[in-house]
Order: sequence, then C-alpha cells, then structure tokens
Amino acid sequence: MKLRTKILAGYGVALTLVILVCGWGIINIRRLGRASEAILRENYRSILAAENMIDAIERQDSATLLVLLGNEEQGTEQFSANEVLFLQWLGRAKDNITIPGEKEVLLNLEKNYKDYLLTFSQLRRQQLRQTPVSTDYYYDTLLPAFESVRQTSVELRELNQKTMVLASQRTQALSHQAIGSMAVTGGAAAGLGLGFSLLLSTRLVRPLKEMTRATERIAEGDYDIAITVKSDDELGLLAQEITTMSQNLKVFHELNVGQVIAEKQRSESIIRSISDGLVVVDAEFEIIAINPIAAAILNTTAEQAKGKHFLSVFNHQQLYEYLNITAQTGTPPQLNENQSILSKQTENQAQYYKFAITPVTTEEGTMLGVVLLLQDVTKLKELDTLKSEFVATASHELRTPLTGMAMSLNLLLETAQQKLSNREQELLHAAVEDVERLRTLVNDLLDLSKIESGRIELEFIAVEVELLIEKAISILSVQAQEKQIELTPSIPTDIEPVKADPNKIIWVLINLIANALRYTEAGGHIQVSAQQKDDWVYLSVADNGLGIPWEYQAKIFDKFVQVKTDKDVGGSGLGLAICKEIVKAHSGTIWVDSAPGEGSTFTFTLPVVNER
Repeated sequence: MKLRTKILAGYGVALTLVILVCGWGIINIRRLGRASEAILRENYRSILAAENMIDAIERQDSATLLVLLGNEEQGTEQFSANEVLFLQWLGRAKDNITIPGEKEVLLNLEKNYKDYLLTFSQLRRQQLRQTPVSTDYYYDTLLPAFESVRQTSVELRELNQKTMVLASQRTQALSHQAIGSMAVTGGAAAGLGLGFSLLLSTRLVRPLKEMTRATERIAEGDYDIAITVKSDDELGLLAQEITTMSQNLKVFHELNVGQVIAEKQRSESIIRSISDGLVVVDAEFEIIAINPIAAAILNTTAEQAKGKHFLSVFNHQQLYEYLNITAQTGTPPQLNENQSILSKQTENQAQYYKFAITPVTTEEGTMLGVVLLLQDVTKLKELDTLKSEFVATASHELRTPLTGMAMSLNLLLETAQQKLSNREQELLHAAVEDVERLRTLVNDLLDLSKIESGRIELEFIAVEVELLIEKAISILSVQAQEKQIELTPSIPTDIEPVKADPNKIIWVLINLIANALRYTEAGGHIQVSAQQKDDWVYLSVADNGLGIPWEYQAKIFDKFVQVKTDKDVGGSGLGLAICKEIVKAHSGTIWVDSAPGEGSTFTFTLPVVNER
C-alpha cells in the first residue's frame, strides 16, 4: 500500500468521526437556539415594555408634583410626553401576549391608567377654574391611582420574569442533556480516532525516526550512512535516496573543503587590507571579524576581540545603541555630522573617526549582523580648525580698517556732499553700502568662528517658548506689515519651558523669519509655531513663499550658500550656518522641508527643562 493511500485512509476515518460529532453537535445547538429564541421572543419584549411603562408613570407622577407646585407649563408638557411613551409601550405589550394571565393583567393596567389620566384631568380643570387645590387631593386621589398603575406594571414584569426563569431552567436542562450526549459521542469518537491514529502513526514514524537519525549524522558531517527500511512505499524510496545522497555528499565534501578554506582565507585577507577600520558583529553583537586598523583603534588585537561582545571590547554605549537600532530595524539611524564622529583621546592628541553602519541581511531580510566602518578624519578636523582660526583672524584684522573706512566715507558724505556731482555722490553712496556689507560679513564670520570654536558664551536659563516667539515676531512685525505679509504665532498652552540662551534663540528665530520675509511675496503668510514631543520642543517657521530648489536643500546650512532667485535679496550667506551652530550648541538639530513654489518650513529642536 502506498503512503498516500495510508494517509488518506487515516484522514478518512478521522473525517468521518468529526462529521458525526459535528452533526450531533449541530442538532443540539439548534435545539438550544430555538429554546433561547423562544425565551427572548415571548418574554423579553413584555419585560422591556413593563420597565418603560414604570419609568413613564413615575415621570408623570413627578410632572403632577410640578403642576401642584405651580410650574404648570413644564409639568403639563412632561406629563403629556410621558403619556405618549406609556401608551406606546402599552400597545407593544398588548401585541406580545404570549403567556396565560398576561391579557388580564394588561386589561387591568389599561383600566387603571385611564383612571389615572382622569384624575389628572380633574386636577387640571380645577386649576383652570382657578379653584384652590390642596395636597390632600394628591394623597387621596392622584397618589393611589399612580400606585395602582405602577403596581400593575410591576405585576406584568414579574409575570414575564417568572415565565422567563422557568423557560431558562428548561433550556439549562436541555443544555446539560446536550453536553452529556456530546461528551459521550465525542469520547467515543476520540477513542476510535486515537486508536487508529496510534496504529497508523507507529507504522509511519518508525522509518521516519531512522531517517531522522541518518540526517542528523549527515548534519554532523558523518556521510557514511546506510538506511534499511522494509517498505515499498514512498518512505522506502526516500530511505534509498537519503543513502545515495549521503554517499554523494561524502564525495562532494572531500572535494570542496579545500575551496571553502581558500575562500575564508581570501575574505580575511580582504578585511585586513582595507585601509579603514572594519568591525563585523553578528545578530548577538559578538565580533566575528575585525581588521588590524579597527583593532588598533579599539586598543585590542584581532585575536583578543573575536568572539567577544562588542561592549566588552569597546565600552561606548552610544555607538552600541546605533548598532542595536540598525540590527532591530534593518536601517542605520539618521545621524548629523557631529553624531557620526567618534572621538578618542590619546597621549598626544585627540583622534577623530567618522563611522558608518551597514546592516547585513539575507535575500529574505533575515538579519545576519552589522558592519561598522571607522574612517580616520583627524587631519580633516585639524584642517577645519585651521580654516576656522584663519577666518577668525582675518575677520578680526579686517574689522578695524573697515570701521575706519565706514567712518571716513560717512564723514565725507556729511562734509563734501554739496561739492560732488550726482555721479560722484552715487559712487560714494555705493561705497558706503559696500563697506557696510563687508562689515556685516566680517561680524557674521566672527560670530560663526566663535560658535564653532566654542568661545561664545551661552547663558542657559529656563525660558517660556511663547516669550521667545513673541519677542522675535514683535521685532519684525512692522517689516511684515510693510510687505503686506501676515505673520502669526501658533503656540499650544501646555508646552514646558526650554533650556536655552534667550538672546541667541531669538536671534535664530529673527534670522529664519527675516529669510521667510525675503522669499515671500506680498499677500503671503508666515507662521511661527511650537510643538512638544517627549523631552524636546520643535520650533518651526513656515511660509508659503518661493520655496527652495532641490539642489540647494542639502547644502542650505553651509557657509556662503545663497539661493539664486530672480531678485536680489541681499545677505551674506552665513545666517543659516550661524543658526545651525547656535542650535547645535543647544544640543538640538535644525532642518528644512521645502518644495519649489510651495514654500518652506525651517524646524529646530530645543530640550525642555528637566526638573527631575
């Protein structure tokens, strides 16, 4: 008998037993369903009607008291509204008479309610005739009529509740009977199925166990396998194929061990020859490969580092967090220029390494590990420092002569202007403007060099974001009005204070708003907003102006970068670079979201004051 026939026979027996049990279960469930449906259909509607009639008559009694207390209009209106409700539910109850005695109770209820309405009508007639009505009329006439109606409604409810309880008890007995019969049927089916399954599984599992042991030996590298299965079905054929495969693997393994060793040695040679530091960790962050450059950076050797956890070799928690994020998400974190630089202090000087993190995954997306590349950028850092020092020195040396030139030109304008021709006056005014532009550029360069070198003094205090935004807007509001541009704040009331130097942050906001004013046409809109996310406040300056071309967006915060437009907007090209350095000094980040022709949104972050 073939394996397929054996399995189909086993499934056929099991399927037959399942069909029998399911059929018997469906029959019992239908019986229970009909019983439950009868309970709901026959009694629930009447109980619901009785509850609503009790509620309506009680509200009518409250309305009667309102009338007696002098609030006739409200009381009469409430009485009439609940009269309609009472009669509606009474009609529904009369349409759902299903048990003996219910009809008589409803007739009595209808009669009592009519009497109650009559007593209320008499009360209203006396009031309309302006006849004094004493409280005795309520206690002697209205209250007994009300209690009679309410009591009859309660009787209707209790009658249906008792009937529902009896029906529920019958249903429960039926369910116990169904459970018992299904338990017996299911137990018998389970016993038959279990016995047949044990018989079939024993005949199938015995050869499978032998093949499992054989494959385990093959996985361990033992290819000298011979399986003996006395069966002419597919399992017997599979056993023969496994035996043949093991013999072929034995030959293949002997041929390819040398090639595998050669490939491994070639990979290790490539890693050793890379001029930058390279570290490879697996999914558990154990180092599986490291070249000599990286080993020297981490103060270890390749032999000592391999097989150890990354943190035990290089205890840098932040770098480990970046590796962990990459392993968890499959994507390296987005880091700014400072965050991607690793500094290491040696005996002579500080060393700087720019690191890059790359995930290693299979084609299916399974995470295998992470590659860390360390590039020595110490010389580039030194060149950048020299450049900043040169700019600072040159700017400082230029400041004094430029100041003298400005004073001389202004003095010349004041004393000799009348003696000059129009052309000479134009040239003199142009010279004054050029000198002033150079002075602004020199001052910006000095400010930027101070910030980059860390020589600028920041006075951090806890400050309200609303005050920062309002101050910046107040300074530029007149300019916005002159250009017919709407300048508005948007500040939630629940934002916590931030830790910042108010003067520097106000300068950043003014610079961003001024840029927006330059690139926004008349009739445009600029919004300065703030939003808190966790421990950071996001401040944004958004406009609907010209926007920034795509080719400028990646370098908009670099020095001397100015967006080319059809009109001359002025400026030195250093404002956004200074903004970036100020925000960086506050431990924040700054970025821009823009599309040409759709406006721009500049956003930067500030930390909230941590009082804990």
